[in-house]
Amino acid sequence: MRYVGIAAYSGTPPEHLRVAAEEFIHILSACARSRWGIVVVVGGYWGLMRHVVDAALSEGLKVVILPPLEMEDVRFPEGAVVVRTGTSFRVRSVFLVRTSEVLVAMGGASGTMQEVVTAYTEGVPVVVLRSGLPSDRLESLAPYLDDRKTSLITYVDTPEELVNQVCRLLGEVGHGG
Repeated sequence: MRYVGIAAYSGTPPEHLRVAAEEFIHILSACARSRWGIVVVVGGYWGLMRHVVDAALSEGLKVVILPPLEMEDVRFPEGAVVVRTGTSFRVRSVFLVRTSEVLVAMGGASGTMQEVVTAYTEGVPVVVLRSGLPSDRLESLAPYLDDRKTSLITYVDTPEELVNQVCRLLGEVGHGG
């Protein structure tokens, strides 16, 4: 199994981003079927994350949800594995990143930005879909946030490019669980 973390907007997503997320999951599922099993890991079940989870489950992908303590009482979908970590939003984000072999940022605000920075510092490669949301501002720092060059941050424009980069990176990084 290969673990793909998804950092995504927690608010009501713009329509173009919802469509892009669902298309990304649809194309990713084909990559998963042809090469290896994919586990989608998210930090909750609201906002754009809800659309990602619903699309992943409908495509037959395994889903792990790591909600923060403050949102552990949300009703989660059947079929998803929910790990109640008992941690805050920010700490839960570290668990999300550390579980992931590749982090996909589908657009968001400070939480998504924190997850991108955490992935970078933990050596997890990041692929960011340009979204028109605040997380796009990190592109001015890409492909590396500093001189340590701990992991590559790549920006793309389409769900197809996103899947191509994720599948390429999964082929390059060591196998997880």
